[in-house]
Amino acid sequence: MHNFNIIKKSITSCGRELTVETGRMAKQANGAVLVTYGQTTALVTATMGKEPNLGTDFFPLTVDFIEKMYAAGKIPGGFFKRESKPSTDATLNARQIDRAIRPLFPEGFRNPVHIVINILSYDCVNDTAIVGMLGASLALAISDIPFDGPIAGVLVGYIDDELVVNPYLDVLKEKSKLNLSIAGSDHSICMIESAAHELHEDIMLEAVFTGHEEIKKIVAMQKEFILEAGKEKITPILDVVPTEIMNKVEAKFADKVAVAAMVKGKHERQDAFDAVEAEMVEFFTAENAEEYTGNVRFFALAFHELIRRYVRDSILHHKLRADGRDLDELRDITCEIDVLPIVHGTALFTRGETQSLGALTLGGGSSEQIIDNLETEHKKAFYLHYNFPPFSVGEAGRMGPTGRRELGHGNLAERALLPILPSKDVFPYTMRIVAETLESNGSSSMASVCSGCLAMMAAGVPIKAPVAGIANGLIMEGDEYVVLTDIMGLEDHLGDMDFKVAGTREGITAMQMDIKIKGITKDIMKIALEKANKARNQILDVMAATISEPRAELSPTAPRIESFKVPIDKIGEIIGPAGKMIKSIIEKAQVQVDIQDDGTVRILSPDGASIEKAKKMIYGITHEPEIDEQFSGPVTRIEAYGVFVKILDGLKEGMVHVSQMHTSRINHPLDMVKLGDIVNVKVIGMEKGKIALAMKGLPGNPEPDPNAPPQPYEPSSRDRDRGPSRPFNGRGDRNDRNRR
Repeated sequence: MHNFNIIKKSITSCGRELTVETGRMAKQANGAVLVTYGQTTALVTATMGKEPNLGTDFFPLTVDFIEKMYAAGKIPGGFFKRESKPSTDATLNARQIDRAIRPLFPEGFRNPVHIVINILSYDCVNDTAIVGMLGASLALAISDIPFDGPIAGVLVGYIDDELVVNPYLDVLKEKSKLNLSIAGSDHSICMIESAAHELHEDIMLEAVFTGHEEIKKIVAMQKEFILEAGKEKITPILDVVPTEIMNKVEAKFADKVAVAAMVKGKHERQDAFDAVEAEMVEFFTAENAEEYTGNVRFFALAFHELIRRYVRDSILHHKLRADGRDLDELRDITCEIDVLPIVHGTALFTRGETQSLGALTLGGGSSEQIIDNLETEHKKAFYLHYNFPPFSVGEAGRMGPTGRRELGHGNLAERALLPILPSKDVFPYTMRIVAETLESNGSSSMASVCSGCLAMMAAGVPIKAPVAGIANGLIMEGDEYVVLTDIMGLEDHLGDMDFKVAGTREGITAMQMDIKIKGITKDIMKIALEKANKARNQILDVMAATISEPRAELSPTAPRIESFKVPIDKIGEIIGPAGKMIKSIIEKAQVQVDIQDDGTVRILSPDGASIEKAKKMIYGITHEPEIDEQFSGPVTRIEAYGVFVKILDGLKEGMVHVSQMHTSRINHPLDMVKLGDIVNVKVIGMEKGKIALAMKGLPGNPEPDPNAPPQPYEPSSRDRDRGPSRPFNGRGDRNDRNRR
């Protein structure tokens, strides 16, 4: 029997037990912890490659978030019954954790690090992302991998006008006006991801730092755990530029880099940098070819570090941005709508050298996206897909499957627009927005918010209010800092913060913050929110000059939807055995039909006549005829005792007894009608689903032929099967079937 050296610690966090342990599972990883919050459990491992990937310009960190269906007591769907690629939620959770921990590794650290979060148990009420965040921090912190943690994450909701930390997920979804995920250390915030229902900046700021108080408690618990379970950290080989080389490059080319950094235009500025770098290569090759050849990589890193230093110093100390703008000045903005034919709604939003094409498509219930993950399967009636092709940054590259970045940016833009959508009762469409990034030089996700909003307004979607988004940045050295409005790509790349805020004039609908330093303070965040509010309203002014409110009418190319209610007990009849009836309606009327469990029926078609045809068919199935209600329909069968008539578009059938065909005596129904005649009838009786009809007294019906010869009686198969019983005539009496 194994003698496990298990180290375990528990605290109470937001009314639930939070337990961490190590020493029992995955002991060959550099660090492994089992985290349980409520009844949600994750095994998180951190492993490190032994050799650094020297020569690369990035830290090779990989975070995988693995959802196993057994965790929620489910068996995977599909033919193989095995989990395949990560769900969108799992990918977003992995990206969120990556963003929080990446800045906490040493500069120049190039050893591959792999974080794996395995969700082993899920209780459907505690968020797996915050469990994974804690596990990633603690697995790294107790390992020998260099890591400047610990950190922790929490959720914050705004329920009944009160901030609640780590609310149960069902309450968060049903009642909260805020869904805020934050991560931080015991002294600062390092990551934010949120969706909100037009909340004021003050509430958002208070929410962040209310959550931070709980983070401090979890970090304190981690520190105690690390003292008991932590390993000694390795001394890594860091890929940093030797001081001597850095000094040489700076002394000779600092002034030229300074001039190039002020060239306006993204590609023009890059060309200027490339020219200076080529000059640097030529100079140092001529001066000492052997030294340069042996340190090519370090000379290149030194040159790019020089760009970083100059751009940051210019902004921080001289308030000079690379493109000449003031610190709070927006780039030029152009809004256009109806840029494409056929498409239900389109808009082109251009801000500086960032451009997004928003394309909206409207559909019915069958177009809803089915989400099948650890939670209960559900459907989405609104979704936004963000694309970022290589040509948007002037590169030749491969167009592959959707990446984590595209999923993350699309999710942020989708969250920003969700709060302003009309309810299903008002606008029963499924909506898909595709945000095509055509040019990118900073904050294409916020441009997607703007183009998506404009596209909806152009299509006639009755949104509650327009939404715009902006990205702010930060340059910080020691205690000095500057917050920038509308950052371009260079400022994002060389800066310390990417702070995206979207919302209406009334408040924030989405917010995201990534930090490259250890964290930021409340004062910095407050300034960033204030500047974002001002910029957002400026953008909304430009959008309003293009289209101030949603069009009153839907796009002429968009399908029309009519919805109505039917009795719940009639749903089965509309669908029919094996879906036969609903398929028949769809085929005959050429429409889409969606039926909800509450009896709501939605019919979608670009053709109004097709909708009316389908409505009549469904009415015929669900309608129960009433006494004295009148119909017209064809005669479908003739017997000696009467005729059978199809009513309600042929979906129901009733019988007119020969005595109810005319006010005068009829010897045989054939004396008055023939198969296929359209006759007018009224309901005179109902019994066990059988309908008794009458023709007599109703205008427009055929008259009997007084010269008609007697008709011989030939019993039908139904007569033979029925024996001596007689048909129901609506009066309760019986009539001789052999009357002539």
